[in-house]
Amino acid sequence: MGLIHIELFATLDLVGQAPGGPEEDPAGGFPFGGWQAPLLDEVSGAQVGAAYEDTDALLLGRRTYDVFAAFWPHQEGGQDDDIATLFNRVPKYVASRGRPDLSWAGSTQLGPDLAGAVREIRDRHEHVKVVGSLDLVQTLLREQLFDRLDLWVHPIVLGVGKKVFDGGAVPTNLTLLEPPVASGKGTVYLRYGLAEGTPGTGDMAAPDRGAGRDG
Repeated sequence: MGLIHIELFATLDLVGQAPGGPEEDPAGGFPFGGWQAPLLDEVSGAQVGAAYEDTDALLLGRRTYDVFAAFWPHQEGGQDDDIATLFNRVPKYVASRGRPDLSWAGSTQLGPDLAGAVREIRDRHEHVKVVGSLDLVQTLLREQLFDRLDLWVHPIVLGVGKKVFDGGAVPTNLTLLEPPVASGKGTVYLRYGLAEGTPGTGDMAAPDRGAGRDG
């Protein structure tokens, strides 16, 4: 069985809408499309590139798919050649209730049983990447249909926009898989893995916390 990796770019208040550009997702009149661009540097770029190295399939929501399909087929040979070549080569699976244009080579629309389709994809591939696709991510979080969550947290607060955890999250334990990495511009890369069980509770004033002790 393979791994489902969710790749998300977020602000400090966990807005994940339209990091790449103004036209990426203008829903709700979102005024900050392209907020990630001023915060990119060599360190964060290298982190993003490394995150995709083993990818053998993409799982995308309709809006993200349309943006990618209009962009990546034309980027081979340019400064983003490595990612463009990878994205153009691997199978693309699209979660959509509509009828997307699947002219991007290797694209397939998933059926109405999204959870079942994702499980089949996981059995078929080793490393499936979910990029952006916030509506799709809510389903994957709710069904716990992911194995890793890569989160790039950027040092800005927007106050508006679609959130990373926006109606799909259920009580879930995660474990940090590697030490965080920070870029010079303050972006922090966090890689978590899905862990067993659900969050526990405790009392910060309990004796084993050391509360009330001298010294």
